[in-house]
Amino acid sequence: MSGQWLQPDHALGDANTIGGYMRVHARPAAFEGSDGLSYSVSIEVDATGEAARPFGAFFLFPRWRRIGAQGVDGHLETPFLAWGESPGVAREALGAWSISDTRQALEDAIAALVGDAPARRWWDVMKDES
Repeated sequence: MSGQWLQPDHALGDANTIGGYMRVHARPAAFEGSDGLSYSVSIEVDATGEAARPFGAFFLFPRWRRIGAQGVDGHLETPFLAWGESPGVAREALGAWSISDTRQALEDAIAALVGDAPARRWWDVMKDES
């Protein structure tokens, strides 16, 4: 799968926000997590079941494979981080988050996943055993 470079169109938004970045670059942002793995990000919306805040937006971070064929091998997601009376309002509210705040949300999701897991990554252990 090859990539395609597109000229950014800064007239479409503020590339310093996650929603603006996606519009300006016509692709999702990508990050390397503190776990050494690669993630991209999308803004998703779902019903909350709450009358006062019927829709909530959250980040979904697909995790990309390190070895083998290119593809997604898992994901992380945040709880609802923005709300609105419609899916579009909730999506726009979360899209206004800065790139750095979005990255921090990824790091928080990684930290929550790690929890009590060993601090050493499997590939570090493999290096020590050889």
